[in-house]
Amino acid sequence: MKLADLRILVTGAGGFIGSHLAERLAPANELVLVDDFSVGSRENLADVADLGNVRVVEADVRSREAMLDLCAGVDVVFHLAISCLRTSLRDPELSHDVNAGGTLSVCRAAHACGVRRLLYVSSSEVYGSAETVPMSEEHPLRPTTVYGASKLAGELYALAFLRTYGLPVSIVRPFNTYGPREPWQGARAEVIPRFLLQLEAGRRPVVYGDGAQTRDFTFVEDTVTGLARAAECDALLGGVVNVAFGREVSIRRIGELLTELVGAEGLAPVLAAPRPGDVQRHYADVAKAKRLLGYEARVAIEEGLARTLAWFREQGIASRVAPEASGAPNW
Repeated sequence: MKLADLRILVTGAGGFIGSHLAERLAPANELVLVDDFSVGSRENLADVADLGNVRVVEADVRSREAMLDLCAGVDVVFHLAISCLRTSLRDPELSHDVNAGGTLSVCRAAHACGVRRLLYVSSSEVYGSAETVPMSEEHPLRPTTVYGASKLAGELYALAFLRTYGLPVSIVRPFNTYGPREPWQGARAEVIPRFLLQLEAGRRPVVYGDGAQTRDFTFVEDTVTGLARAAECDALLGGVVNVAFGREVSIRRIGELLTELVGAEGLAPVLAAPRPGDVQRHYADVAKAKRLLGYEARVAIEEGLARTLAWFREQGIASRVAPEASGAPNW
């Protein structure tokens, strides 16, 4: 299936990854962009919202009635809507309701409306901490948080709809996407923008844990490329694939690279108590993505961080939030 001349629904479209995906899909398709805007923003969709082939809808994926209406006539669904990891630490019920229940709602609507393909966007958090590296799709699934468990539940619901009802489903597990529009405030705020807020204010970045924990950071353009190729891949139907750069980088090293980019040498990180349920090591095996999708990430961490910093400064984000707030736990 080629993603051209199709009617495509994207849930969580006002979010970080969803808005970049919308921009990728808009030139060749009719889009229905769905978000409840509790976290995602209309600002993120500014470049596509006024196009004649794009409809932006405020709706909750947990509403079966809304999803039935929105899936009518749709060819492909990209399901990205989530309640984030840190929210799950203080409100596990919400994480369950949105991530598992919302996925069930989307699957039911997609099946009822005869959607030709559903791409479920899962998370590397379904693996838990690496037991072997690099982590292939066959790695044990031992999530450490309710977020990770709820994303895994979503995978199982999606595959159950394939096996029971024949809904054409594919699953992608992205690893630690970063870049322009990455959340920088509230519970959704991620480590890179939090470090930038602190460094731009002349403060030492706060690292939760010892900083030796690693992630496979993947620039948002590369993640979106992986999602699009996964949706197009007939051979992936009923299967799962990692989308990542294929390199592990420690949180401490991220702090060092950003310190150099900002020009804040001497602002060494300060260590704080670890975050509950934090995974210690993530490093993806991307051989399957390369084999099936022809996918290979292009943006190395050094370039990606420089591009993220440039966007961060262009948007004047450091002036929008108190630096002390960016160093406080957001869970």
